[in-house]
Amino acid sequence: MTLDRSKVWTGSINEQALEPQPRATVGLYDTTLRDGEQTIGVVLTPDDKLEIARALDAAGVDRIEAGFPRVSKEDFEAVRMIADAGLRAEVWGFSRAVQADVEALVELGVQASVIESPISEGKLEALGVSRDVMLERIRTAVSFATEHGIRVAFFGVDSSRAELEFFDRAYTAAVEAGAAEVVVVDTLGIATPEAAAFLVSRAVDRLDLPVHWHGHDDFGLGTAAAIAAVQAGASWVQGTVNGMGERAGNADLVEVALALEALYGIPTRLDLTQARALSRLVAERAGTPLPPWKAVTGEALFTRESGAVAAQFHDPPAIEPYSSELVGAERGIVLGKKSGIDSIRIALDRLGLDVPADRHPEILAAVKKLGTQKERLVTDTELRRIVRRTTGGADGT
Repeated sequence: MTLDRSKVWTGSINEQALEPQPRATVGLYDTTLRDGEQTIGVVLTPDDKLEIARALDAAGVDRIEAGFPRVSKEDFEAVRMIADAGLRAEVWGFSRAVQADVEALVELGVQASVIESPISEGKLEALGVSRDVMLERIRTAVSFATEHGIRVAFFGVDSSRAELEFFDRAYTAAVEAGAAEVVVVDTLGIATPEAAAFLVSRAVDRLDLPVHWHGHDDFGLGTAAAIAAVQAGASWVQGTVNGMGERAGNADLVEVALALEALYGIPTRLDLTQARALSRLVAERAGTPLPPWKAVTGEALFTRESGAVAAQFHDPPAIEPYSSELVGAERGIVLGKKSGIDSIRIALDRLGLDVPADRHPEILAAVKKLGTQKERLVTDTELRRIVRRTTGGADGT
């Protein structure tokens, strides 16, 4: 998608601070249907996954990880359905460095897949597996997959906590066995943006093939780390819709895309106007409602209660960093304790209520009182009642 820069109101400081800046298009790899479903309590049916996959495809996501076939027969079926759906996006599978996992991909006819293996000392010790044994597992799984025509991206689990010497050995072994791409993985969300850039640069320099970044949000740095990875040379960002995933979740793919496009001038192919519809679909199917203040997709981003802000509502760049149109949202004013005179005027106009301006202060006082007493917003029905009381029975209609 080519972003309409006239709808981005961020000033010039970012450009001044960032230049020179890379401009290569970044690919978006969605793992909502696999890593996102690892959110506790979430179960997506094969039909749910197919519906979400079609929405991801329509929104311009480049690659869709359809799932981990060996988790269950339902996951196997979901991968089959999505692979057969004729999507524009590439459909990817997921596998551990385990023979039976890869055989399931071959059975399904999957054309591309992540193959994962832990590479940090902590993970290896927890599993009771030596480095040499793990390297052999990586070589065996990757070579078997590539021999059967599967394009492999090697996924080094917990690579952000791996010792650098073994980090290099593991990724080199995977590439020598046939991996065409690699994924640098911040499994526990511990990498600072600087660390993400350091690891991605290391992989890019040593391997000379496409590098993905896959990060989590345990320290609230998921988006920042993804951006830093891109600036360091990552050509793919992996993430989920709404930042779903284990613990604090994954990097939010829509959030990353908007930040790349609007703040860094780095293009993606995501149609951001579909962002909120896609977000709502995933939230509904997963049963995971979003906080209203969620970046990009939160319901409250373009809605104002504050009277001070309502006074500037006619001038969107004064109170918003980008146009609501960019992400398919609508602007609005709501009434409550924090409303002002301009809030009342805008709300009355929206409802078509013709009330003299000299009555607005009385209406405002009643709205603020009701909002305070009820500890919530004032509804349109309640506003109409206030208007009738204030104007002696007339409601302006």
